[in-house]
Amino acid sequence: MTYMRQPILCLGDSIKALEESILEVQQSRPFAIKAWAILPDHIHAIWELPEGDTDFSIRWALVKKGFTKRVKGRIDTPAPNMSRVTRREDTIWQRRFWEHKIRDEADFRAHVEYIHYNPVRHG
Repeated sequence: MTYMRQPILCLGDSIKALEESILEVQQSRPFAIKAWAILPDHIHAIWELPEGDTDFSIRWALVKKGFTKRVKGRIDTPAPNMSRVTRREDTIWQRRFWEHKIRDEADFRAHVEYIHYNPVRHG
């Protein structure tokens, strides 16, 4: 999710920057995208990692870092609060994300359906 739910993910070259960031990360840390939806202020995705690899966090961190590098200075973002200044954090992304391990085929289908209909729900 973007910081303060800024609707920036669908602006200008944002989609291209996101795609390039994902492709860059996939080269060093492979994963397959099984489903995804990009909304103006957040992303839903189902990723499949190689057998025995559970490190979603580093992949998301690298995608976010690559995206930020590509769009920095080209989109307006709010001024950072003191905590973000101290930590040298940008104001494009929220710090955390939600992660869920798919348990079985029914769980996979339910999450794909959620991802598919989430943009409709948001208009």
